[in-house]
Amino acid sequence: MQYRDLIIVRGAGDISTGTIHRLTRAGFAVLALEVARPSAIRRKVAFSEAVYDGAATVEGVTAVRIADIQEIDEVLARGDVPLLTDPAGESIRTLKPAAVVDAILAKRNLGTTLDMAPLTVALGPGFVAGRDVHYVIETMRGHDLGRVIAEGSAAPNTGVPGVIGGYGAERVLHAPAAGTFRMRRDIGSVVEKGEIIGTVVSGDGEAPVRTQIAGILRGVIRDGYPVTKGFKLADVDPRLEQLKNCTTISDKARCIAGSVLELVSAAANATVQSRR
Repeated sequence: MQYRDLIIVRGAGDISTGTIHRLTRAGFAVLALEVARPSAIRRKVAFSEAVYDGAATVEGVTAVRIADIQEIDEVLARGDVPLLTDPAGESIRTLKPAAVVDAILAKRNLGTTLDMAPLTVALGPGFVAGRDVHYVIETMRGHDLGRVIAEGSAAPNTGVPGVIGGYGAERVLHAPAAGTFRMRRDIGSVVEKGEIIGTVVSGDGEAPVRTQIAGILRGVIRDGYPVTKGFKLADVDPRLEQLKNCTTISDKARCIAGSVLELVSAAANATVQSRR
């Protein structure tokens, strides 16, 4: 089975969703691959939520969960994005797509190889352009965000969140213990510094998850999600006037998406020219 013009994107979190959204709007047929239990924080702008809910709509584009690759054509014909649970990317060899984009953002390569498609692109660190994939896209905020790298790697992961509204590490909340997360405040809630937005329940009781700054809860993991100590749980945006940020694709995701679209479009144009 071969989908000559299909683009497969591995991962459907909020950054990946920006790429899937842009490619779909530009007229490309896209298949998204996800894990069985995604852990997206910015759930309102992540197509990965379709794994749980059957479908997820972000800024007018809808991703629909499919059970197998036989459903791809039907979903694409409706103008939607098929999303398949396939963490190992086993469907890639079968479908033989025109391009594969690794947008898992795991900071390491989870199995994407140069020979998976005529064009392979990876977002962020963990890949070497020219060895693991054809191109790497820089994902670190700053002057080089979105830069296309044809040789070498993206900047290494610093482990420090980007600064928004003057705050960096303080924006992000992590699990104080291992257990099951229980949500008290959902995405879009206005929170104060020190407010409890949820708890982690374990055999030792409930450990509160408190905000470190005031702002809008821009992202929070699904209620009932099992976590390890230190697991990322939530993201607070200090810009109180920016409630729409909770439900719209970020500037970072759009910038990265533009670079992916540039590469995919150039490859598509080259293919058209070669067929003439």
